[in-house]
Amino acid sequence: MHQVDDLIALFEQTFYQSHSTKLVRGTDEPVYLPADEHCEYHRIIFAHGFYASALHEVAHWLVAGEQRRLQEDYGYWYCPDGRDKTQQLAFENVEVHPQAIEWALSVCAGFSFNVSADNLGGEQTCRFQFQQRVYEKLKSLIENGFNERTQQLMKAMASFYKQPYPLNAEHLSWQPPQEFAHAV
Repeated sequence: MHQVDDLIALFEQTFYQSHSTKLVRGTDEPVYLPADEHCEYHRIIFAHGFYASALHEVAHWLVAGEQRRLQEDYGYWYCPDGRDKTQQLAFENVEVHPQAIEWALSVCAGFSFNVSADNLGGEQTCRFQFQQRVYEKLKSLIENGFNERTQQLMKAMASFYKQPYPLNAEHLSWQPPQEFAHAV
């Protein structure tokens, strides 16, 4: 069973001392808030206490560089649900890397991963094409290496959840549906 409190504790044990950052259960939309006059540490606030949301928001933090981590939501503007096709493709382009990291974290936790196109009220793109892009990025990261923070958390999670580490391509189990595989 994957308890969000376990992930919160693992994250804090791994990063609070070195990065003054905590993973925080939220009640609404996720957001990253850097330390300010009201709070002495940075906060990765994830949605509604969901484990998958926590993994996703942590993945964004792991991708963000030092300067981005000093800005609310890493200095990005979020285009909400209801995106047209062009906006959705731009969204997916930005999401490939963090979702590849999220997938890696999921494997290290023995947790099922699903890509998130996050556009229920807008124009849909091919979910399988997006998942294929995320999969290819993950394979590239496995081959070429993850950044140090990502490696630290993956190792801590794999140890806690008793999953194989280091991650390799054999740990991935996704195959595109037959009809999609023939179209590519």
